[in-house]
Amino acid sequence: MAAPAPWPCSAGIGLRAPHTREFLTRRPAVGWVEVHSENFFGGGAPLQTLLRVREQTPVSLHGVGLGLASADPLDQQHLAALRRLCDAVDPVAVSEHLCWNRSQGTVFNDLLPFPYTRQALAHVATRVHQAQDALGRPLLLENLSSYLAFRQSEMSEGEFLAALARQTGCGLLVDLQNLHVNAVNLGTDALAHLEALPAQRVLEYHLAGAGPQEGCLVDTHDAPVGEATWALYEAALERIGPRPTLIEWDQELPTLPVLLAEAHKAQQRLEACHAALC
Repeated sequence: MAAPAPWPCSAGIGLRAPHTREFLTRRPAVGWVEVHSENFFGGGAPLQTLLRVREQTPVSLHGVGLGLASADPLDQQHLAALRRLCDAVDPVAVSEHLCWNRSQGTVFNDLLPFPYTRQALAHVATRVHQAQDALGRPLLLENLSSYLAFRQSEMSEGEFLAALARQTGCGLLVDLQNLHVNAVNLGTDALAHLEALPAQRVLEYHLAGAGPQEGCLVDTHDAPVGEATWALYEAALERIGPRPTLIEWDQELPTLPVLLAEAHKAQQRLEACHAALC
């Protein structure tokens, strides 16, 4: 598999279209940026702009459409488009959500959970191997925010991810906000999830904001990172260690300086962790 480009162990931001022109002009001191892969499958002006960003800042590709836990066969056109994008951008990482999103040819615009069973593990592992072979590079898989739990599950999400990483060689993207959402809504143990993960396979953290909706906590990505999520981040830094860390903000976008200020908070914690390890 292709070796990824150098990836700074620093804080980055999710770069969205409304901020791109200002980002290119200001050239802010941020370690890296993440974009959603599918937004650039069509090539054209969006891809050319992304390549300009890539000239000055490392870029990570984050997908929402592969649906690795779906029962339907992997979408070969989707994989081919992602491979072309990877070849053009040379990203520092390529990540996907561990979810399903299609059934009998119907595609759902959502990131849907599934029971963590041995049968599901074998199925997903096969598909991760297929995807990594098609892309010629390892994937990072992200834990999911969920609003229901399955009685059929035979292991925790953390145990499932750990086994999947061992079987496929994939990396893990730990979304601390999703851990907090699940702890509030489902009563799961976020710290136990962190303890279950093989630290050497954890390659990235995500941080975001959430809000209450209809009696539960929803992973809205429309607010600053909450104190509970910052506390989980500090726990992850202590247990797993410093890793590239992304601030996600997708709805109700703030100004670019506000987004960069959130990244600075993560950077301060990363630097404190680095200093403690020296």
